[in-house]
Amino acid sequence: MVVVESEGIFTTLLNATLVIGGYPILWREIIGNLFGLASAVGGMKRVVWAWPVGIVGNILLFTVFLGGLFHTPQDLDLYGQAGRQVMFLIVSLYGWYQWNRARTAGMREPDNTDPSRSIVSEPAADSAAVQPSWASTKERIGMLTFAVIGTIVFALVFDALGSWGPWADAWIFTGSILATFGMARGWTEFWLIWIGVDIVGVPLLLAAGYYPSAALYVVYGAFVLWGFFVWLRVQRTKTTGAASAASS
Repeated sequence: MVVVESEGIFTTLLNATLVIGGYPILWREIIGNLFGLASAVGGMKRVVWAWPVGIVGNILLFTVFLGGLFHTPQDLDLYGQAGRQVMFLIVSLYGWYQWNRARTAGMREPDNTDPSRSIVSEPAADSAAVQPSWASTKERIGMLTFAVIGTIVFALVFDALGSWGPWADAWIFTGSILATFGMARGWTEFWLIWIGVDIVGVPLLLAAGYYPSAALYVVYGAFVLWGFFVWLRVQRTKTTGAASAASS
């Protein structure tokens, strides 16, 4: 009897909706996107908690974009959008490990401070998890090659699976892999890849009826521009500081 009641509460929470303008919107889509936005903020600030926060959002949004399976109001399957949540989770575990290892190594330096930042704290400049840098020419060629081949291959796969909007879905999936991997490596270009994902993602999500996700993509678009210039400023400051130290 207790198990049945627990399942009833879980189902109720899973299917909770908010009706706006006559359109039912799942709360888990809204909450999942907010967790994603929080993760993006953490990425800009270069703090380790960006990764576990993002993972929570990934799990929620995975259930949203498999609308046919989980019987969402849209009742559409976007395999690229759902698949990238799985990819995000896997790459986020890698990024979480990489950034935590870099942060731990950095804290062994005698000049580093603030080893116990909380989830809401601003990182000290000398205790950030990663230092931004441009990708090398070889790495850029590799990213471009993966972008082209990945989009074609995943479009064919998603089309065969019956995905709604397979080509747009494929680029979003492929671009998300590149951007998340670039974030884990500390490449400043990853912000620009996110802009390319957003440009395609907003029309796709609007057409499919995923309005909170489309709205958050617009917010992400403005945010990633901001994040790009923040990382660029940090990168230039580091380069200038290194040049000054070398000349003195």
